[in-house]
Formats: sequence, structure tokens, C-alpha cells
Amino acid sequence: MNILFLDAYFYPENIAFSHLERDIIDGLIARGHSVSVISPTPSRGLSDNEIKRYKKIKHETHDGVEIQRFSAPREGRNPLTRAVRYIWCNFRQYSIAKRRKDADVIFAVSTPPTQGRMAGRAAKKLGVPFVYSIQDLFPDSLVTSGLASENSVTFRFGERMEKKTYRSASEIITLSETMRDKVVSRGVDADKVISVSNWIDTDAVAPVSKADNPLFEEFGIDRNSFIVVYAGNFGASQGADIILSVADMLKENRDISFVIFGGGTEFDSAKALAKELELGNVLMFDLLPGERTAQVYSLGDVALITCKKGVGNSAVPSKLWSIMACDTPIIASFDTDSELAQILDESGAGICVEPESAEALAKAIEDISEGALILAEKSAREYAVEHASKEISVQQYIKCIESAT
Repeated sequence: MNILFLDAYFYPENIAFSHLERDIIDGLIARGHSVSVISPTPSRGLSDNEIKRYKKIKHETHDGVEIQRFSAPREGRNPLTRAVRYIWCNFRQYSIAKRRKDADVIFAVSTPPTQGRMAGRAAKKLGVPFVYSIQDLFPDSLVTSGLASENSVTFRFGERMEKKTYRSASEIITLSETMRDKVVSRGVDADKVISVSNWIDTDAVAPVSKADNPLFEEFGIDRNSFIVVYAGNFGASQGADIILSVADMLKENRDISFVIFGGGTEFDSAKALAKELELGNVLMFDLLPGERTAQVYSLGDVALITCKKGVGNSAVPSKLWSIMACDTPIIASFDTDSELAQILDESGAGICVEPESAEALAKAIEDISEGALILAEKSAREYAVEHASKEISVQQYIKCIESAT
């Protein structure tokens, strides 16, 4: 069987789903399937020389995957120009895909939001099944990011487009039960929607002792401090700005240090604010490569997960499983009725406090650092292995793709 992936980004570009998709592809190839990809010429996160080199490469084979590329404008930061690029790329991708008579199944991910609609149309043209992986609910994401309201024309248009995408899909994969319930509530046949958690390689992501963790020397971090670690983006929905508010509240407590590995549209502003507030208890660095995840989360005595109020019910952030695999306790400033809160309670891996409450988050950090709050003595890692290991989740994806035909 030949599975055709219609990707907005592909190797050597990286987005949050890239390493997961590579695991799926490797699993499909190991099962004897062929995998082809149609994607734009890469530009995200590449040097000018790399971008120039890839402009000349329209066909290549990489790790057993046949890749067909087409020229596309570089991706900018302006939302309008990015939207124009998405539409252009979808038009070119559809034009190429509809001629691929060798495809048995089409697979696409919900990034960007127009990707699923295009893939569904291509699958219909070819008369083949379409498997849709939803990583971010649209148009809900417009509301949580502050780009639109539920009463806006943009939201209503997005809602109609997404419903058409759902109808065109033979199988739909969501990354949490909460997300699955929302999709089904929109009139989608429950039998064609499954939940598969985003996973981690629990062999690669495992506890690293403080004595053996090279990040302490590399970044000049005091091993004797009670370390609160955060790794992730600073943006409209993450709510990570609360960490600086908490650090400001606790800056007189010399025993607590905040170590942040960040990125995203608001990270530069966050660094400027930390400097303005003279937060000597905060160290801020750029995000490290994925292969250093175990070192990052093993660094902390606790790790933070944050979100804006109302965002947490959309999905379970994949960083949860990475932190649990390192057996690092978690404090989540997160919707307390979310699936993440349920997992923390069930696994004993941490606690959840009201989102956007700096006071609640600061108190939880102090209580744990002083021993006033002791988390349940369970192995968070064992829970992560059981519920989010690569082997289990990848096989669920493969089964879904195979059953679509």
C-alpha cells in the first residue's frame, strides 16, 4: 500500500509533529508499505544557504521516503502573508496530488488549518480514503489565540470549512479524549474518530541524575537551588508569562531558581521584562534540541506546564509525557477540569492549580520546595510508558491508516 502524506512542512523543517510523523513513517515502512510526501520547498528554521540549495531539489528520497517538492514563498511572521502562503501551497499541492494515481491512502495533519480541506478534496478526486490527524482544533484555536471571536465571520467560515473536512475524512485521529468528544459533538460519526495521545520515545527520554546532567555546568545553574524548570513557547495561548509574575513574587526566596528554555513570538518580550524586573532568580535560554529533552526536564525539582484560561480543555500538551518520563514532579497552571488535570490526579505526577493565578502557582511552588506539599509516591514514568510510549501510539496510527482502505 502506498500512503501519500500531504505536508505543509517536511524534512529538514521541524514543527511539533515532525518527529511523531517520522515515527509513523518508519512504522509504515517497517510494515512493508511505501510512503510518499508532497510538500513545499523547506524554509522554516533553515539557513539562507540551505534554503537556496533546496530550491533546486524537487525530487529526492530520504530514509526510504519519496519526496516531491514544489516552489513556495518563504514563511514570514505576518499573519496575512502566512495565510496567502498557505492558500498558495494548498493550491499547488492539490494540483500535484490529484495526478498521483499510485496513492492508496492520503494522510494529512491539521497544520495549517486549510491543510485538511485540501487533502480531503485531493482524496475525493483520486477516489481514495483520507486519514486526518487533528493536532489543534480549528476554528477554536482562533479564539484561544485572540485572533477571532466565536461570533465573527472568520470563526463561522472556519467552522464550515472544518465540518467539510471532517465529512471528507474516512478516519479522524485526535490527540486526546477531550478533543475527540468535541469533534463528535459537531456531528461526526463517533465510529470514525479515535484518540491517540502524542507520544515520546521513553527509551530516549528518561531520568538524568543531577550529578550527571551537563546542563548545570553548561549554563551555570546552581545544583543546590530548588529549581523550577519551564520549556516551551511564549505565545497567546501558552500563558507562560505568568512564570515571570511568580518569579517576581518569590524573588526574595533565595532558595528557589527559575530556569526557562523558551521560544515563540513573545519570548523576546519576556526576556526584556525579566531584565526590567531585575529577576536575579530567573535564567532564560533558547529552546534546546529535542534530543536534550531528558536533560532539560531532569534539571528541575519541579516542572511547569501553563496555559491561558479556557485553552486547557482543547488537548493534552505532549510535554506532559516527557516530564513524566523523567519522573519530575509537575505543577500545572491549567484548567482544573481538563484531561491533563485528570491525568495528574490519576498518576500522582503532580498538581493542577487555577490558570492565570500567580498567587496559586507561587504558593504551590513554595509548598513543594518547603516540603509542606508532598506529591504521591508513584512512578510517573511508569504511567507515561503505559499510556504514551512510542510503540503503542505508533501502532494505533498504523492500524487506523491500514483500516481506512
